[in-house]
Amino acid sequence: MPHSTSQPTRNWWHEASIYQIYPASFKDSNADGFGDVPGIISKVDHIASLGVDAVWLSPCYKSPNVDMGYDIADYREIDPRYGSVADIEVLIAKLKEHGIKLLMDLVVNHSSDQHAWFQESRSSKTNPKRDWYIWKKGKTEVVDGKEVRLPPNNWESLFKGSAWEYDSLTDEFYLRIFAKEQPDLNWDNPELRRAVHDDMRFWLDKGIGGFRMDVINMISKPADFPDAPVTNPASPWQHAACVYCNGPRVHEYLQEVKREVLDHYPNVMTVGEVPFTSDPALVRQYVEPERAELSMLFQFDIFDIDTGPGGKFTPSNWNLKDLKSTIAKWQQALSFSSGAWQTFFLESHDAARSVTRFGDRDPANRERVAKLLALMSVTLSGTLFMHQGQEIGLANLADDVPVADYPDIETRNFCQTLREQREAEAGGKEVDMSDVEREIRLKARDHGRIPIPWDAAAKNAGFSESDKALLWTPMNTDAEACNVADQDARPDSVLNFWRRMLAFRKEKRETLVFGDFEPLALDDAPVFAYRRRNLDVGGGEDVLVLLNMTASDGVVATLPSDGPYKILETTGAGQKSKAGGDMRGGQDVSLGAYEGLVLACSN
Repeated sequence: MPHSTSQPTRNWWHEASIYQIYPASFKDSNADGFGDVPGIISKVDHIASLGVDAVWLSPCYKSPNVDMGYDIADYREIDPRYGSVADIEVLIAKLKEHGIKLLMDLVVNHSSDQHAWFQESRSSKTNPKRDWYIWKKGKTEVVDGKEVRLPPNNWESLFKGSAWEYDSLTDEFYLRIFAKEQPDLNWDNPELRRAVHDDMRFWLDKGIGGFRMDVINMISKPADFPDAPVTNPASPWQHAACVYCNGPRVHEYLQEVKREVLDHYPNVMTVGEVPFTSDPALVRQYVEPERAELSMLFQFDIFDIDTGPGGKFTPSNWNLKDLKSTIAKWQQALSFSSGAWQTFFLESHDAARSVTRFGDRDPANRERVAKLLALMSVTLSGTLFMHQGQEIGLANLADDVPVADYPDIETRNFCQTLREQREAEAGGKEVDMSDVEREIRLKARDHGRIPIPWDAAAKNAGFSESDKALLWTPMNTDAEACNVADQDARPDSVLNFWRRMLAFRKEKRETLVFGDFEPLALDDAPVFAYRRRNLDVGGGEDVLVLLNMTASDGVVATLPSDGPYKILETTGAGQKSKAGGDMRGGQDVSLGAYEGLVLACSN
């Protein structure tokens, strides 16, 4: 697919840094073990101190909480455990005082089965809202002389098992790509779409700055619901993202959302989640200026880099070459100069902590890795998203937290399904799950949902005054080594490094935000080196970035032959003084373990 012939019109979100808040884990104000909106309000000064431009708030709508709020029972109500609509209005106002916008999560591929829409839909085949969800009769087979009811196709749920749930009330199956309590909405129904538009207007009228759109590339399914290709012959259910993602009418529906809703609210932004989509030509269709269906999107190749051949919780053999190539691919495919736009993010509520995934588990290296990844994040193009806790280098749950205590539905369903499968193969004998536990300790979503340790001296590290037994998810056990209060007071902390780097990114926006990306080598060498090209016709500096992605000390990188170079930023304490001023082209630079360096050079 050819690139767009025009660049996007610059808007506030291009150079924005956006901070994700997972409300259940941020700050608890009423000692019930759950974070809440008043707790967020109490920490607005911390958020503002980072220098971010917007906050993305994960779902806090009314919900049975089967999937931590991604099963929504009412799009216009806030769940009582989090607060009220009035609390959201206060949060919007408090953030606005600091020039910060609030983005709400829009989860409209599916709802909760407790939503009034679904309750009506399932009540009878003739209910006016029956077609607001996806219902099918299913298939029947005769096995041993008995008629057996089967789902309409072989699609596998992302939470394991069939993606279809049988409902005896009307003797039909409904589609649920996620949990059985999360039925998929039928976007082919125009009344459903209008209802979604109305719910969006409800929040936009309150002054939010836009939406993060959950799995938005799944909202259009093929009308014939074909079987997915068989990739796992041992299972009756097959991974079907290649069938239900980026469906036949997805662009039509997003253009309608833009025309009917978003165009009436100037300067709002949207960021769409487009999982299972690695083709730049498909991705660009959502964000090119001529279509502008989304302001930007989340693409998941970096997140999926450590996914093994058997799925997320199986081992993979990724290396630095894979990481470098993946970053380079998307930096170039969705650059501003190519007429597209993207995000850059290393963490979210759906992933483990980047310090653990991309660094190592040695506590001595935690801050080095966190600073290195911060430096990389701010020197790559795209709207920068950071996840709560990332600003202090929060790591995965420690090994002394039992996997059995991890509450996430994805983690629990995977463990249960695999254990049952192994026990069946072993004739009911006890089975070894240590390999699975090892991968869960590395990759589970639970790690991205650890409560924030505000102060090691306070109860539950300042997250909640509740009894430990009431906490909805385990605290990490390393708050003494990693907490906000300590890092706030320490000039050389990860927190203060992030603050400096976000300011640096704004200062060098022409190069770091809007400039082109040029990798210097995409090999498995320890150093990731790239140049950011300043495209300002009035002139301006290019930037050279050198990142030692390993724990090895004294790794040598040779500067390109052009020059001279001037050190702008470093994660290490001594590089500026070691440099002694300008550095010449061709000069060797010795990098410490997980050390990063940013140098200015003429373009």
